[in-house]
Amino acid sequence: MQTLAKLIYPAQCLTCDEMIEVARGLCPKCWSHTPFIVDPPCDACGRPLIGEAQEGDLCDDCRANPRLWDRGRAAMLYAENGRSMVLKFKHGDRTDLARSAGAWLAQAATPLVCEDTLVAPVPLHWLRVLQRRYNQSALLAAQVSKLHGLDYCPDLLRRPVATRKLDGMTADQRHETVSGAIKVTPKRAKRIAGRHVLLIDDVMTTGATLTQCARVCLEAGASHISIAVLARVAREV
Repeated sequence: MQTLAKLIYPAQCLTCDEMIEVARGLCPKCWSHTPFIVDPPCDACGRPLIGEAQEGDLCDDCRANPRLWDRGRAAMLYAENGRSMVLKFKHGDRTDLARSAGAWLAQAATPLVCEDTLVAPVPLHWLRVLQRRYNQSALLAAQVSKLHGLDYCPDLLRRPVATRKLDGMTADQRHETVSGAIKVTPKRAKRIAGRHVLLIDDVMTTGATLTQCARVCLEAGASHISIAVLARVAREV
């Protein structure tokens, strides 16, 4: 039956029309143009480190400006086919990408996972969800929690303030824009106290939004915070 299904519905690359052997995968060409992070990453922001580096090292930016969270990972860089997939996933109704992207992210996030981890997505304002019809970060978070068998709370955080899009802003402008825009959902606050919270997002540029998420979780009593993102912008702006 599976062989017949493959003949009728042959597997295709997630980002082009090339036929492939395994469903929900990438063809060799698209794989080669997807900048997965394989070198030792910065232990705080997930950016690949240059030169000789060891697990647990930090990049220069994270040394100079320590993050509010403890550790972070990214599955790929926001470039080439990585950028293309994120944009399709985020703005092109390609929710089918969540399963594979979530698996890549779950693998990248493995060093962050501990027994009492609570997984939560970066929230969207309800108007943005209405326009897009889904929160891409929540789809990723659901996959990460499922694959690692972790506790998942999709509405742990809320975004009552509809902020402007952050594209094109400097780091300072991003932090100012999202300041105070994210809150803990009151009825979920008791789930945070004393626990490790793993925050999931699709893309990290400066980390302004993740910083706000981490801040409110710490204020609610989280023991420590980690972050995992599908794609990491190579250099902050």
